[in-house]
Amino acid sequence: MKLAIQKAKKYGLGAVAVRNSTHFGIAGYYSLMAINEGMIGITTTNARPAVPPTFGVEPMLGTNPLTLGTPTDENFPFLLDCATSIIQRGKVEVYDRIHKPLPDGLIITTNGRSPNDPHETLKNLEESTAALLPLGGKGEGTSGYKGFGYATFVEILSSALQDGIFLKDTAGIIEDGQKRLKVGHFFLAININHFTTLKRFKRTTGTIMRNLRVSKKSPGKSRIYTAGEKEYFSVKERKIQGIPINKS
Repeated sequence: MKLAIQKAKKYGLGAVAVRNSTHFGIAGYYSLMAINEGMIGITTTNARPAVPPTFGVEPMLGTNPLTLGTPTDENFPFLLDCATSIIQRGKVEVYDRIHKPLPDGLIITTNGRSPNDPHETLKNLEESTAALLPLGGKGEGTSGYKGFGYATFVEILSSALQDGIFLKDTAGIIEDGQKRLKVGHFFLAININHFTTLKRFKRTTGTIMRNLRVSKKSPGKSRIYTAGEKEYFSVKERKIQGIPINKS
């Protein structure tokens, strides 16, 4: 992202494609780098197979996060960092540790079942006999093709531009007798000042966020949050009270 930002400062847009990489940590960190420079930051990465195509049951795509971030005139940015699957393996592990059943419709097995046992699910994921469903869920009834489409586009940006590893090969390829895990990333920085003033952009994005938060709420709900808001308040709280450790 540093190189993408350098390019954007000069040309207005900066894009960088990476191959032969590994897990790069928190995807939102890189978008935040662009935000801190007064830019829009977009990040993608592919990952080892865990998600099937719509109407499929075989893990083909990774959870393939797509991260989008912009500065605002508030104390926190708009920052969306999420996978293109409904749930990630790490959350299944949390359900397993606290002995809580999985909600329906998150997982699909090779025989089409949606198991609720997280321990069984982890075993099946390891054996590639289960997969994490894409955003929207199974089939087309709840628009699972949308999550599948987003995951596919992330796969393309994270592999095709850089002539990199994709789909099943992200699980590892054999080199010199050893299995090596390789993935790709894509970074895009957009220099707002090449389109409008940063002050005007921040005012507009901040107004959008505030209008969304004061819109009519669902019965029983007292607050609407925009992406990046909860994380901002969580960081403030942790700096004062420390980091809690839960039972899981």
